[in-house]
Amino acid sequence: MVGESFLAGRYRNTALFVLLAALWGGTYPAVTLGLGSFPPILYAALRLDIGAALLFLYAGWRTDYWRPRTSRDWTVVALAGLLSLAGYSVLQNVGQQTVPSAVASVLAGLIPILTVGFAKPFLPDERFGPVELLGVAVGFLGLVVITDPEPSNLLGANAAGQAILVLAAASFALGGVLTQRIDAEMPFAAQTAWAMVVGAAATHLASAASPTESLAQVDVSLAGVAGLVYLGVFASAACYLLYFSLLPRLGSVELNLVTYATAGFGAVYSWLLFAEPVTAATLLGFGLVLLGFGLLKWERLGAAYRGRRRGVESD
Repeated sequence: MVGESFLAGRYRNTALFVLLAALWGGTYPAVTLGLGSFPPILYAALRLDIGAALLFLYAGWRTDYWRPRTSRDWTVVALAGLLSLAGYSVLQNVGQQTVPSAVASVLAGLIPILTVGFAKPFLPDERFGPVELLGVAVGFLGLVVITDPEPSNLLGANAAGQAILVLAAASFALGGVLTQRIDAEMPFAAQTAWAMVVGAAATHLASAASPTESLAQVDVSLAGVAGLVYLGVFASAACYLLYFSLLPRLGSVELNLVTYATAGFGAVYSWLLFAEPVTAATLLGFGLVLLGFGLLKWERLGAAYRGRRRGVESD
């Protein structure tokens, strides 16, 4: 079929990358809907519970290799669960309580930059020239333009909250790099499901240990449940399955540019759901994100263009 051949071709990874960004972009409004009904860390734990349950059903249906068998499997599950899932979710939710959302988005945009730093010692085969590094920087500039944080917030927001958000970005970046380095043979669906179990357990423990959270704070509402369902089904189960399946194909540096694209989709969803305006600056930020991605992929894009030109000339 045409659709299958399209995904099987050179555009498959790009299509899945865009899908990942579009689904993860819905995280922003979903969190807004749910935090009025659930404490922030418990909210993160519950979304991982839902994601793990769905992925276990999927993995059990798709493969017999549904549980870790080797030390490499267990290591990947532990690192992904503790760093990319629990560490990032807990630190992000705690830090964002005292930091404006625009500033939090900019600090989350440190993920691709920190990934480059972690890749240097842990992924020596990953090589970054000046053009690729420029692409990461341009993408980050696009994120800043999209979110348009107030300079006073960048300088005056809670310093502890900002430091926690930087640690959250570092946790996610390091988790992706180490997962790519180990490259376990366990199928991605099962690997992600077990990582979510680890992440959910750690996040529930963090919620129970937090002096500011309790079950008494839960105030179930239709909006809160809708946000939780979206986060569990799409932003957790579907997105992390896409993320860990794309990781060995794109590499952690290229894949973590999804952070920039996610912010763009989040701006569009906020416009649609909450009537937040999409300004000329937002469109400029989109353009810079696309330019940054193009710079990171400039060698492959150039090779594809030269190959197409040769094909046209041979005709």
